[in-house]
Amino acid sequence: MHDEQDGPDAALTELRRHLSDWLAASGLDKTQLARRTGMGRTTVSEAFQSGGPVPSARTVAALAMALGRPADELLRLRRNAVIDGTEPSDAKDPGPGRPIDQWEPHDLEVHPAGTAARGAGLPRQQQLPGYVPREHDRALAEAVRQAQAGRSRMVVLTGTSSTGKTRACWEAIRPLARAGWRLWHPFDPTRADAALKEMSFVGPRTVLWLNEAQHYVGDAQVGEQIAAALHTLLTDEARAPVLVLGTLWPEYAREYTALPGSGRPDPYSRVRELLSGRTVSVPEGFDAESLATATRLAQEGDRLLADALTRAGTHGRITQDLAGAPELLRRYEMGSPAARALLHAAMDARRLRVGPHLTQAFLVEAADGYLADPDYDGLADGWEHAAFAELAEQVHGKQAPLRRVAVRPSEPEHSMHAVVPPGGPPGPVFRLADYLEQHGRATRHLACPPASFWQAAHAHLTNPDDLYRLAHAAHVRYRTQWAHRLAHRAVGSGHASAHRVLASWLKEAGRHQEAESVMRQVTDHDDPQALTSLAMWLASAGKRQEAEVLLRRAFDAGHPHVLSLLADWRRRAGDHEGAETLVRRAAAADHPSAWSILVGWCEEAGDREGAEALAREAADAGRPQALLLLAGWRREAGDHLEAVALAREAAGAGNTEGLRLLVGWCEEAGDREGAELLAREAADAGDPRALLLLARRYEKAGCPEEAEALARQAAAAHDATFLEALALRRDETGDRERAEALARQAADLGNWNALTRLAVRRDEAGDHEGAEVLAREAADGNPNALTWLGFQAMQGHTAADQERTAALIQQGADAGDVYALDVLAVRREEAGDRTAAEALAWRSAEAGVPNPLARLVAFRERAGDLVAARALARQTADAGHAHALGRHGLTARWPFGLDPDGSPTARWQ
Repeated sequence: MHDEQDGPDAALTELRRHLSDWLAASGLDKTQLARRTGMGRTTVSEAFQSGGPVPSARTVAALAMALGRPADELLRLRRNAVIDGTEPSDAKDPGPGRPIDQWEPHDLEVHPAGTAARGAGLPRQQQLPGYVPREHDRALAEAVRQAQAGRSRMVVLTGTSSTGKTRACWEAIRPLARAGWRLWHPFDPTRADAALKEMSFVGPRTVLWLNEAQHYVGDAQVGEQIAAALHTLLTDEARAPVLVLGTLWPEYAREYTALPGSGRPDPYSRVRELLSGRTVSVPEGFDAESLATATRLAQEGDRLLADALTRAGTHGRITQDLAGAPELLRRYEMGSPAARALLHAAMDARRLRVGPHLTQAFLVEAADGYLADPDYDGLADGWEHAAFAELAEQVHGKQAPLRRVAVRPSEPEHSMHAVVPPGGPPGPVFRLADYLEQHGRATRHLACPPASFWQAAHAHLTNPDDLYRLAHAAHVRYRTQWAHRLAHRAVGSGHASAHRVLASWLKEAGRHQEAESVMRQVTDHDDPQALTSLAMWLASAGKRQEAEVLLRRAFDAGHPHVLSLLADWRRRAGDHEGAETLVRRAAAADHPSAWSILVGWCEEAGDREGAEALAREAADAGRPQALLLLAGWRREAGDHLEAVALAREAAGAGNTEGLRLLVGWCEEAGDREGAELLAREAADAGDPRALLLLARRYEKAGCPEEAEALARQAAAAHDATFLEALALRRDETGDRERAEALARQAADLGNWNALTRLAVRRDEAGDHEGAEVLAREAADGNPNALTWLGFQAMQGHTAADQERTAALIQQGADAGDVYALDVLAVRREEAGDRTAAEALAWRSAEAGVPNPLARLVAFRERAGDLVAARALARQTADAGHAHALGRHGLTARWPFGLDPDGSPTARWQ
């Protein structure tokens, strides 16, 4: 790799060498490359020409993208090539975007206000109501202040539709407009395409506007790449300062930040890291202080706020009112049957995670099943045109319930997330109003779409992600036939993982031959993941020889994790030489895990010298884990100085385990000061485990104050486990005051377990009043704290114990604890109050735990009320909770699934 100090000429030569090598590997000529980039052939030729001018940053990035290579290294070389000031004419391009004062807020998707405008003919920016700052504005203001001080920052506001997120971002950047900052809003040809293509060109003093950030970081194809590019932008000092502002609905924020279950894929790992510590919640409504400020502005002449306060002054949903939500809702509720049918089809599509752009053909065919027989019989010719025209009429704030949108078709080879299928435009495309989308999610979550919806999706949807999501939606509603059909369409459309899911479903249904056929269908394209899946499938069926052939294809196709499995199969078959040859070839090709496999074999054979030689080769090749292995061996051999040097080298390469090793060694040598400095260094690098190690040793050595200080530092770095442990330990020694103080400190940092466990201990000791005080504190972040106390009280047998149990579990349910809801639902059912039992079970299901519904179904079956049991079972399946029924063996009566109307499906092929 080129070193910056080699000079600009060497950097430019290295840049052109990379381009020439990549062009040769691509098989393209320069004319074809120019066509692919959209640049002139002269521009492309000059980029390769020895002695020619330094190509522009945009030219370099465009060439790298067209050749399918990363642009970062080329852009670094280009920067080094212009150190002497020989900069091409476009080098002073400040990057994408334009000055903030050239933007209007509505162009940045700030919701327009209602019709009570301050005056006709005013500029659009002046038609906004007065702004009322709230708590989230403080976080935005701090980010702006940091940006003005030269530090790059990112803030993402999370809140439901029309709560004022985008307007808050607009108000926050006003000071930057006065300072001459620019703003870039990537959206053409699609948001994800634009962001990924232009991100590397963003210059200093730029606001990156990511309204509705799910269209960027949540994009199924490139969301993770965009998250990585944002991280690079925020950490690139050469481009600082930049300010990234985004907005998200809460459900998207939860989806992106949730940790995956054990063994499950992690599709949002980079997004989760990016959002960590950067999201700020926006409340649904104005609090009393904000309403008072809004009232004052209204009294001072703000007609828009005055008008909104007449309707929303009691509940505080001012921003939603200004955005036209009430009129949208009225239009929905009072719409014609045909218009409501179209809206229901759109609502169901969006709540089942179909993309926002819905074709007319899909909506019209889907609407059929939403119409009652009399309404369907009364439809006139051309009814769909009248219904779409009705829904296109604007309400407050220039919004329409279902508006037609212009979708910009992209050439398939350049589009990363094409909305328009390659065969041509799909006809008119429509988008549901945000407020009605959210209203549909809230009011229709128990409804299963009719047969016409699934048929229309199968016939008209073309996006692989949409087809895959609907297949899953059908599956969890036990609409098995449609789940299989839609999954087949998703496989045919090229979805990356639909084949594995469909094969799994087919296998569950006993259709093994069809499942294998699906797996083989996708392996024809040398998809490494598909090859691996089929190989494992065949191996489990005893077809090891064919499985190994496929696994080798997967390895050759670039699957990074099959090498050890392939080598293990060879060794088990007795082919040790073949296994070693395979791994050594992989090691020569710089495979990431080959060296560790070889080292492991050497150690098994007792060949420490060979193992060390291999580890040294891996270390020299930039594998810091190998340095740690060598460090441990050197220390075992008594060469402490070399061990420390190796551990420090590993830490310098970004592996904080090296620092933890050094912490332990310093402690063993009695160097507490050195150990603490190293532990803090590890925590600053994002690894608080070294602090925890020191804290435990200080506690064991009888130094509680030092232990607590280190535990607090670790908790501030997102690991409060030892702070919790110290709180419990102080309680065991009788220091209740200190225990509660430490537990509250842990709670302030997001760990509520200490308060909960202290509450249970107080209760066990008979201090019921003190226990309930602590449990109510813990319930702010851990709703099941009160339920735990209720279960504790169950151990008593007096009437007072039972009364206290019921009260605590009810309080837990009121705080949102799903386990309390489960207990209460069963108790209400046992008492004969079925209505209350179902209400509690549905609340639990809405919180993500549908098991109480299945328990109620089973309870009614045992009681002999099969009609009620089956009715509730079908409602549960309709709402997408069929898996809960399956866990209780309650779907056996529907061996082929359910039809959309809820009746059992007949045998099908």
